Amino acid sequence: MDLIGAQWRKSSKSGNNGGDCVEVAGNLPGVVGVRDSKDPTGPALVFGPAAWRAFVAQLPGQP
Repeated sequence: MDLIGAQWRKSSKSGNNGGDCVEVAGNLPGVVGVRDSKDPTGPALVFGPAAWRAFVAQLPGQP
């Protein structure tokens, strides 16, 4: 999967202390990319939008 053009963003709850963070790219057609913020040139996971919504819905604090 080609993720060139992905606009990666980190959670607003993520600190700048080098903690365990992920970045998400939701601007790509038909997929959501997820990568380790400490290794931006490393591998990334790719999810379909429905799978990503189902995952996020299970996170604490989600309606």
